Amino acid sequence: MKKPNSLRSFLLQALPELNNDPDRLLIFVDEGHIRSTMANGLSFEYSYHLKMILTDYAGDLAAVTIPVLDWVRVNQSELMVNLAKVHDGIRFEAEILANDKVDLVIELPLTERVIVKRDENQLNVSYPEEPQYLKAFPQQQVSLKSSTGETIASWASGDPEENYSIDHQYPSP
Repeated sequence: MKKPNSLRSFLLQALPELNNDPDRLLIFVDEGHIRSTMANGLSFEYSYHLKMILTDYAGDLAAVTIPVLDWVRVNQSELMVNLAKVHDGIRFEAEILANDKVDLVIELPLTERVIVKRDENQLNVSYPEEPQYLKAFPQQQVSLKSSTGETIASWASGDPEENYSIDHQYPSP
């Protein structure tokens, strides 16, 4: 699994207070599942709940929340764009301690794909990056051609000011 270490490194860089005392950031993986099908190959997906505990935190909780959201935007974006997952996806709890400090717990449901390909008599493992949302192409004239080359439709594409598309790398066969 790559994401727990990725989140830890990201937060240690983002929060100077943690960089000075990294042992205050604890990360656990709970409720792990390995999902695989009888598809032609041994590729699979890890599915788990990541529990991050930040102990004795005295700062503004937004200083933790915003970097976590930025990491999620890149590494598990469906927690922000899928309305079913937005509702329950990212959870937190805080235990209020003396001296205006808290123990903060943030839980994230995460998945990681693992691609396994056979090459002769060996198996090769790769960990594909998560799909990223990119600005849509600029407005332009678009034509749809038939198999004979005839233009069957033509239009100006939408204005991309608020439109995004997903950049998804599919594994090659």
